[in-house]
Amino acid sequence: MSGDTVYLAGVVAKSLDKDIKGQTKEVLDEIERLLAKCGSSKSKLLSAQIWVTDIRNRTPMNEVWTGWVDPSNMPARACIESRLADPRALVEIMVIAAK
Repeated sequence: MSGDTVYLAGVVAKSLDKDIKGQTKEVLDEIERLLAKCGSSKSKLLSAQIWVTDIRNRTPMNEVWTGWVDPSNMPARACIESRLADPRALVEIMVIAAK
């Protein structure tokens, strides 16, 4: 946290045996938990960076993201294909939010 801004480092799923939807849901649940711990929420997201290991997983990841994010407060977002530190991880998400 810095002032009234919350910065979360890239979050990956703990259960890396799940598919892209399962991992995305787990990551978003953890982000929501961390935001609440910092006095923020998903409705206060300012930006998000999403890395997927295979761009073909963007659509199913996006289905979970769209169902989770506050439609009245959509953050600026980028989704990029990239290798992640653990080859079993399919998605990593980093967010910045207002407090």
